[in-house]
Amino acid sequence: MSSVIALDVGGTGIKCALVDSDGTVRHSERHPTGRERGPAAVVETILAAADGLLRTAGALGLTPRAAGIVTPGIVDEAGGIAVWSANLGFRDVPLRDLAAKRLGLPAAIGHDVRAGGLAEARLGAGRGYEHVLAVLIGTGIAAAHVVAGRVFTGAHGAAGEIGHIVVRPGGPVCGCGSHGCLEAVASAAAVARRYAEASGRNLKTDEVAALAAAGDRVATWVWRETVDALADGLLTGQALFDAEVIVVGGGLAEAGDQLLVPLGVALRERLTFHREPVLVRAALGDEAGCLGAALIALDTLTDSDTLTEDGS
Repeated sequence: MSSVIALDVGGTGIKCALVDSDGTVRHSERHPTGRERGPAAVVETILAAADGLLRTAGALGLTPRAAGIVTPGIVDEAGGIAVWSANLGFRDVPLRDLAAKRLGLPAAIGHDVRAGGLAEARLGAGRGYEHVLAVLIGTGIAAAHVVAGRVFTGAHGAAGEIGHIVVRPGGPVCGCGSHGCLEAVASAAAVARRYAEASGRNLKTDEVAALAAAGDRVATWVWRETVDALADGLLTGQALFDAEVIVVGGGLAEAGDQLLVPLGVALRERLTFHREPVLVRAALGDEAGCLGAALIALDTLTDSDTLTEDGS
């Protein structure tokens, strides 16, 4: 059975694993990203972690055949370049080639949210569906459109930015510079910010959710507004992608039925010609990105084998 090296690089930490072709995690570990040291140091940390996994694999009797690395920001997956990442300070980093040279293995890089969506589609809550839209609602909001187990990345590697659909024209300013984006209104960060603005109290998102569940007037209003904005965003997503299932993940999805039940009702009320998608909570938690990194590495091997069989 093939095994691969997988790394999910975040602004704070790097999730690392050795994963078999069936998705079984044989070994996992985590390392601090250390982004305060600068992008060059972060790249070296990534490569050192991957090199360490290669040595660990040998000790476990495994022989990795490829490596997959996923990062936030804009990623040119075909070119193997981490084009831009505010969280990591990356600008046009040829991460795929650097990893391949360091490890002596084929390597692939991808976008963290798209990789997480891929993992949910193949191994998690979207398994068994042909058309999956995975929506991650955390500090920001992004999505992955997966069809027949393949993620559509867009012409410039920027597909899935559902968080920047304008749902409230003239609303709060978004990090992208626009106003009223879904991310600015309904992300986990927005929930905490809007509650603080309305109540004068600085609470974490899960605390706001708990207050809403308990009937707190301000928290209930914030939660209702959040659900309504998310329903508007998902309606646009459904009009564009016609998904069979929408998998909702990220920090806000930790609220479970408190989010999904009213969100399903609100989305259903907005549907006209659209087919209603199944709405489910993500199943893989924070392992999704690392499993997705493993999948893109395995896909590299599959694609290579296909080319060999075709004689190309």
